[in-house]
Amino acid sequence: MSGAGGAGGVSGTQSFSDLVLDGIDQLEGIQDKASSLGVQAATGQLDNIHDYTLAASQAQVTTQLTVAVRNKAMEAFTEIMRMPI
Repeated sequence: MSGAGGAGGVSGTQSFSDLVLDGIDQLEGIQDKASSLGVQAATGQLDNIHDYTLAASQAQVTTQLTVAVRNKAMEAFTEIMRMPI
C-alpha cells in the first residue's frame, strides 16, 4: 500500500473500505510479481537476481504494513465495542 491515495491522491468520495481493498489488491500484485521473479530465479531464467531481491523485500515490507494496519483497525474496533452506550 503506497500512501493514502496512490497515484492520484484521495478524493472526498473514496471510502475507507475502497482504500483497504485497493491496498489489498496492490499487495496481491506485489506478491505475485515477487513469486514469478522467484520462479525465474530458481529456474535460471532471471538475468539480474537483484530484481528478485528487491521484489521480495518490497513484498515483505508491504505485507508487514498491511498486517500492522489490520492490527490497528482491530484494536480500534475493540475499543469502540467497549464504549458504553
